[in-house]
Amino acid sequence: MQRTTAEDKGDHYILNGTKNWITNANSGSIYLVIAQTHPEKKHHGINAFIVEKDTPGISLGPHEDKMGMRSSDTHSVMFTDVKVPKENRIGEDGFGFKFAMQALEAGRIGIAAQALGIASGALERSIQYAKERKAFGTEIANHQVIAFKIADMAVKVENARNLCLKAAWLKDNHKPFALASSMAKQYCADIAMEVTTEAVQIHGGYGYVKEYHVERLMREAKLTQIYEGTSEIQKIVISRSLLKE
Repeated sequence: MQRTTAEDKGDHYILNGTKNWITNANSGSIYLVIAQTHPEKKHHGINAFIVEKDTPGISLGPHEDKMGMRSSDTHSVMFTDVKVPKENRIGEDGFGFKFAMQALEAGRIGIAAQALGIASGALERSIQYAKERKAFGTEIANHQVIAFKIADMAVKVENARNLCLKAAWLKDNHKPFALASSMAKQYCADIAMEVTTEAVQIHGGYGYVKEYHVERLMREAKLTQIYEGTSEIQKIVISRSLLKE
């Protein structure tokens, strides 16, 4: 893996390096690229650029064959002596790291909402299936073990919804939301994984086949624990934020 650099050439920059796991890399026409211009300044020497996909020197790696989120293409993007005009830099020199962190804070609310939607869908399908599927002479919804699973799933989904909405409300009202977005992202992602796993269990053997969709929801949920900062990274962000107070 090669670090992406942006060499200042006066009226333009020259980009070199590789970016991995780029969502919609082949579908999008504009890239937002974060690159290191002044290594000696560490994170204060990073810049952000708007780069058109068809700029000479840009190439794509193979389409990643993912376990979930398969409707969205993912590729590595390689930059080889890519010329970017100075006016394509976002903000002042060295603003890139701060810009990237701001984008991540907002993006985590979106991932939380995505995870919430996945979990909600799994809960709805589980309720529907539990009312239709019969075992031991009655609908499985009448068996306490299944009913209690659904109750636990519903409580977790509702808690996730409240965290997600709180983070979104803080952002929309121009209040500090970094801590809330990390909490929402971590909890919603983890709950999505838990709820979809229980949904597969409730469906039994049918949960393991593609016809009933809950196996797909479980595969989709896994990625929400990984991108925009893993669940472990969110715990670091949350704990550091709290311990600073």
